[in-house]
Amino acid sequence: MNEVQSLPESYPNAHRTDTVETPHGIEVHDPYRWLEDPADPACEAWSREQDRLTDAWLRDLPRREEIAERLSTLLRTGSVSAPVWRNGRSFFTRRESDQEFPVLFVREPSGTVRQLLDVTELDPSGLTTLDRWSPSLEGDRLAYQISSGGDEESLLYVLDVTTGELLEGPIDRCRYSSVAWLPGGTEFYYVRRIAPELVPEDERQFHRRVWLHRVGTDPDNDVLVHGEQLHHTYFYSVSLSPDGNWLLVHGSPGTARRDSLWLADLRNGDRVPEPRLVLDDEQGVQASARVEPDGWMYIRTTLDAPRGRLCVADPNRPDPSDWTELIPEDPESVLETSRWLDSTGADPLLAVLRTAHAVSELTLHDAGSGELRRAVPLPGTGQVTTMNTVDTRTASGRDRIWLGWTDFATPPCVYSYSVATNETEAVEHAPGQDAVPEITSTQLSYSSADGTTVRMFVLAPATPPTGPLPTLLTGYGGFALSREPAYTPNALAWVAAGGVWALPSLRGGAEEGEQWHRAGMRENKQRVFDDFHAAAEHLIERGWTTSDQLAISGGSNGGLLVGAALTQRPELYRAVVCSAPLLDMVRYEKFLLGRLWSEEYGSAENPEELEWLLSYSPYHNLGEAVEYPAVLLSVFESDSRVDPMHARKMCAALQHATSSPPDKRPVLLRRETEVGHSARSVSRSVGMATDHFAFLAEATGLIRK
Repeated sequence: MNEVQSLPESYPNAHRTDTVETPHGIEVHDPYRWLEDPADPACEAWSREQDRLTDAWLRDLPRREEIAERLSTLLRTGSVSAPVWRNGRSFFTRRESDQEFPVLFVREPSGTVRQLLDVTELDPSGLTTLDRWSPSLEGDRLAYQISSGGDEESLLYVLDVTTGELLEGPIDRCRYSSVAWLPGGTEFYYVRRIAPELVPEDERQFHRRVWLHRVGTDPDNDVLVHGEQLHHTYFYSVSLSPDGNWLLVHGSPGTARRDSLWLADLRNGDRVPEPRLVLDDEQGVQASARVEPDGWMYIRTTLDAPRGRLCVADPNRPDPSDWTELIPEDPESVLETSRWLDSTGADPLLAVLRTAHAVSELTLHDAGSGELRRAVPLPGTGQVTTMNTVDTRTASGRDRIWLGWTDFATPPCVYSYSVATNETEAVEHAPGQDAVPEITSTQLSYSSADGTTVRMFVLAPATPPTGPLPTLLTGYGGFALSREPAYTPNALAWVAAGGVWALPSLRGGAEEGEQWHRAGMRENKQRVFDDFHAAAEHLIERGWTTSDQLAISGGSNGGLLVGAALTQRPELYRAVVCSAPLLDMVRYEKFLLGRLWSEEYGSAENPEELEWLLSYSPYHNLGEAVEYPAVLLSVFESDSRVDPMHARKMCAALQHATSSPPDKRPVLLRRETEVGHSARSVSRSVGMATDHFAFLAEATGLIRK
């Protein structure tokens, strides 16, 4: 059994400067400003010393090989996605247990399955990811987007589905682009940034436009359709009605949860119409719309309904004043989406997906009246990740709904529901599902500091614990992102080792609708941290764990969450993994995509909002000689969303501030290169998960030396 190597008595030297600024007359200290520049020789040298320190500690943590083997088994269960139907063909991804990334397949009407795209064949290094894909209406062409090294800078290609011939690409500057094919498969609408030389250097990640592209032509000659007069931070998505008669453009400023919606009539053959504004983001609501095969436009919106309602309108008269409410808001659940279903021999139906306290529910309604017909049986307490029906060009399967499904112990798989039989059956499970251990899953309620009821999922060993156990608490609480039951290998590994894993539905997410989100954003951000502290206290009070056995982890906005948690309540937590975090909330807007997030957090340019940010900014709220938990800050050098400077500065500040002995409660910085904020290979995921797990397990006593 390995012994953990002792750390030196002091950390690598990080000189403190007297950098002080006074925005709006408020004194703000920034002693580690020099760590913002990774090319600074001093920063490079400091980073190399941190690498050596971290590598030595992590390498010698006990039972690493055992941890890595268990995590590898759970991460390599594989996955399969729900099919997307086009003209009798179905397209889906599948990852076998020995594969690093999902592979894209097509199933022919005859039932024959063929591989279309495997990114590991394009790039054996494992650095290339498949970001998006979209088959044409006829199913004979496929637009797909790939990126490399974690930069998420998607390049768009087009291939012939029948022959596999590459017809197009690469088209650059397609990050986060949707593709809407026109009938015939020779043209599509898509989203692309304008040429970088046309905009200021610090705005090159922005300035998106909607374009019309003809396959095989120079993309620099594409026709501009929309977006020239709007703010440079606008994001767009495009979609077409199944008959190609209506173009829908959705847009929002940055990540703000307020939408604009435009509709363009293509029936006269004009491929570059003037889109008509239907909804303006200044109204402060969300809306997503689809023109279905029956010719009606169905709109999911939070207009007068923070939990969402479904409206219907004639696309010739699409303004909100002409919307008719079809399915009203439900006070106990959140409307996620709907799909039109042309059930053979019966009136058209609507499949309506909701979440009740983060758990999926599916119902069928009459498409004309909205009247509830029946509840659709689902496999259990989990999440419908995808809901698809066949397209109008596919002859069979019109009474079926294909569901992507997962829960905490079920890798992504596929179910199919039949209207005729009212039965939901498994179509395809992930290849390695048998490797998943047995657990118990509970959703409980607790009270936050202001008395608000918050719900929390708790996973525990199948045999009920008899006393407090090492517990890993995680969360997110931001950007209206809901944390729903989903296959979570690190949670399963933690529970299989004898621990407890917990996930609260914090305010700032959308588990209880838009009001839940707004209750945890901007001036209300402290409520998110209060919800998290209350979750920890509840677990301790109920005997699940103790503060000395309690670890926390979070990434991105969740990294901000655990950064605030460790600075506000250091005595409550034993160990922390803080991944790709936001930690300097005074300067976050100055780096990468940070300016997109001021709607969520507030801006330091505003004096009142600066005070909000300073009240919890982890980097600015460290004390002197405080016994902080053990902390592992994890960053990715190719991250194009959250700058690694946050973690560098916080690491130096924590190493200076903590009174905890380095060999008992270390503060470490773990860096990776050639990976970014999101997708990565399975091997890279195993390596990172092993380091995080082993660090927290050793600190909490889950795994002894």
